[in-house]
Formats: sequence, structure tokens, C-alpha cells
Amino acid sequence: MGYADPSSSRDLLGNRTLFFIFICAFAVVTLLQQILYGRNYIKRGLQFSWQSGEELGNWTGIFNFTDDGAAKTGSDAGGRYRLTQNDNTPEYTTQCCWYFEFYEGPLDFNSTKCLELRKDIMKVKVLSMVKETDLFDRWRSLQVCKWEMNVTEANSFKSQLSRCCNAPSFLFTTQKNTPLGTKLRYEIDTSGIFPISPEIFKIFPKDMPYYRSQFKKCAVIGNGGILKNSKCGKEIDNADFVFRCNLPPISDKYVADVGMKTDVVTINPSIITERFQKLEKWRKPFYDVLQGYENASILLPAFYNTRNTDVSIRVKYVLDDFESQQSVYYFHPQYLINVSRFWLLQGVRAKRISSGLILVTAALELCDEVHLYGFWGFPMNPSGIFITHHYYDNVKPRPGFHAMPSEIFNFIHMHSRGILRVHTGTCF
Repeated sequence: MGYADPSSSRDLLGNRTLFFIFICAFAVVTLLQQILYGRNYIKRGLQFSWQSGEELGNWTGIFNFTDDGAAKTGSDAGGRYRLTQNDNTPEYTTQCCWYFEFYEGPLDFNSTKCLELRKDIMKVKVLSMVKETDLFDRWRSLQVCKWEMNVTEANSFKSQLSRCCNAPSFLFTTQKNTPLGTKLRYEIDTSGIFPISPEIFKIFPKDMPYYRSQFKKCAVIGNGGILKNSKCGKEIDNADFVFRCNLPPISDKYVADVGMKTDVVTINPSIITERFQKLEKWRKPFYDVLQGYENASILLPAFYNTRNTDVSIRVKYVLDDFESQQSVYYFHPQYLINVSRFWLLQGVRAKRISSGLILVTAALELCDEVHLYGFWGFPMNPSGIFITHHYYDNVKPRPGFHAMPSEIFNFIHMHSRGILRVHTGTCF
């Protein structure tokens, strides 16, 4: 009677097992090689990109590598990064077929994908319709799109502001819009009257120093913690005109993030009262602080209420005493009233709109293109990481005084419509 040798079965089973293990090991090694291979190409691409001065993440084209390690760029209709080997002879070029698509670069503002992303934001009509985290997600998704101004939308919005507010004529209190003897009404103390005497009249400029669309590109700088570590200082300083709010610090400690250039800076009279003793004693320290802004014009809400008037006018006298060349201007109270009414219709309901929103409104009339930095009225950045209230401290404003989230919500909508650009990321 025949029988099977058990040892032969074990050998067969063992051989199959060893063969299976060998195949698995080979597959794992091959996979690791492919991963390392791909990483090396990404690394090489980034390295060559750096050597040639190109930003890989913002460019879609062909890499041409020469034998000496230099990189040239070309175009590729496929929108992918193509590696090209060049033997450095003019008549012979060998192109290899290696492609990688780890990043396609920013998408066109009006591409199909970007239209969808913008539509997702515009669907949210009021801030209460959406959770903050959902709004952050939509905003973060939109960052893959290059921003460009929509001239039609921007001009339409500027026309609305011209009809309601007219910054080129009424942003500042001037001799032209407030003649001698005018009984000027305050912004909130509407029962209060401030008669324009000869002494006060002569400190007003004859007319507005700025006109409609005078500046090509303007930067309006908020003081939000979103600016910290942004490295946006150089980009801000390259703007044609720069607005800043409420005497923020621009020392060496912050210059990389916020820049130094300042053309107009606002001062809340409460800052003068609290930090500089109403200028009754601390005149020189106040003057020294203003010199950090070089030739920037100073803008104050002298006629917001009766408490603001004396201390605001005192600023002009202090600068005159120190023979400063800096100009001092005062918001026209009617302009502030009209701007508040305009934004109320846009859904900004607050005891008072922020100085930043007032400056943005003015910039939209005075500038062709408006860019916002440091405007983000939420305790977390778009990635959900907690940030300080200001880039220089974490002191919160009085609750219920401003409606910062509502203001930022409007800016996000305006960004999506191509009216202005909101910067919330890192600058390069």
C-alpha cells in the first residue's frame, strides 16, 4: 500500500512559504525605493528651483537641467512639472518622461474651481448662518485661488461709496466743507454744537489733500494678531500708500511682519488721555512716538463727541510747538455718520464701527486697488490656531463696542467679489 512521505509535504509547504515571503519582501523593498525615488525628485526639483530663483509652488512649467546643475524653465501646456535633461550642447537636448504633480500652483481667480469656492462663501448671507469653523474652512479653501480685482464689481462699490460718503470731499474737516462760523454738529452728541471760530478755522486744511483714485495700490493695516509671524512687512512697504490704525508699534521688533511705511495713522483720543496725560505734561514723549512714523499725517476723530475735541486739537498745537512737518487732520463728523449708516445696511451692527473699517471705506475711494493686512476679528486663525488679539499684545476691547467678526465677514465677501484683497496668510 502506497503512502505519502510527510517530509516531502513539509518541504513543499516550506518552499511555498519561503517563496511567498520573498515576494512580499521584494514588493516592500520596491515600494520603499519608489517612495525614496519620488522624494529625491521633489528634493531635486526644489533645489534646482531655488538655484534658479523660481518659486516651485507658484510655477507650472518645464524644468531644464544642464550638466552643471543649472535649471532653466519653459512652458508645459499640461500644467505639470516636467524634468528635462540637457547635455549643454545647443544642438542636442534629451528630454526624459518624469512627471510629478504634487502641487499645481494657484488657480486662476475665474477658473471653474475658484468660481465654485467663491460661490460657497457668497452663499452665506449673514455670519449667523454658519459656524466659524465652517467659514474658516471655506476661506482656507479659497486660498488656492489667485486673487484679482473685478473692475466691474469694484467700480460699482466705489460708486455706492461716492454717493453716500464722498471721501475725496468730506473725509477730513476742511475750510472748504466747513466754512468759518459753521455750527458743527458732533457725530454722536448730536445735540452738541461746536462753533468754528477763526482760531479753529485756520488749523483746518484749505481742501482735501487727496482725490479720487489718486493711488494705485493701497495697504490698510489692522492690528490683529493674524499679522504676527506673517513676514508681510516688505510687501506692505511696497504699497503706494499705507494707512494704519490707532498708533500701533512699528519698531524693529515688528517691522518684518508689519513694515514701517506710514502715510496716514489714526489716533484714538483715549490713547492720548491714558498714555500721555491729555498732553498736559507728557508732550515730548508723545512727540517722540510720532517721529517713529516720520512724515505720516495724523488723523483724529475730534468731533466724534465733546470729550474728544480739546485733546485732539491739542495734538496740532504740540506738533507746531516742536516744529514738526507732520500734518494733523480731523475726520468730518458727517462723513463718519454716513459711513456708519452705509455699513449698517451691510449688516454691521455695532455701537461704533472700527477705525479700520473707516479707513478701508476711505481707501476704496482714494485708491484703485486695496489690500488689507491684520484684519481678522476671530480668536483663531483660519487654521484653527489661537492667536493674540493684537500683534503686539492680547488686550481685548470693550465687549459689544465693535462688531469685528461682522466687519471681517463683509471683507471676506468683498474679497470673493474681487473688490478688495484680504491677506491672512504668510507673505513671501
